[in-house]
Amino acid sequence: MGQAAVIGKIMTEQIWFEDFTPGTVLTSPSRLITLDDIDRYADLTGERHPVHMNEAFAKAAGFRGRIAHGLFSLALIEGLKAELGCFERSVTASLGWDKVRFSAPLEPGDAVHLRLEFVERRMTSKPGRGLATERGVLIKADGTEVVSGDHVIFLLCRPDDMPDARPERV
Repeated sequence: MGQAAVIGKIMTEQIWFEDFTPGTVLTSPSRLITLDDIDRYADLTGERHPVHMNEAFAKAAGFRGRIAHGLFSLALIEGLKAELGCFERSVTASLGWDKVRFSAPLEPGDAVHLRLEFVERRMTSKPGRGLATERGVLIKADGTEVVSGDHVIFLLCRPDDMPDARPERV
């Protein structure tokens, strides 16, 4: 599959175990971070540390202002990957994240995108699926890495009778 840049559109083909070639890199469209994103994440999780919710506190802590939660940044990796549309039917489970690093704060006004690299794969003892590791990196428009980590997933093999395995978009 080689290098693939997916900018400003949704991918239309599904990536199955057979298509998961280590070294392949996908790039998502950009997403703008807002204060509303931070507020909604705090409401959803109940995590209202003042560095995320209080401008004065965040500035006193050495930031330019409020910053997004680290786990919100990590969750954006999954959200931006989902928007690519290439794993809707082929990934059945997340087995965990390794080597997660929070390298820079994510601030309102930042535009970020995902760089997703296929790292490795192997078949499991159960037929029809394998384990795959993908490395996700959330990157600001200026090239600054916000968060990165290796994600292990169950990835299905291509179905034998696959006319079009993707769900229709409405």
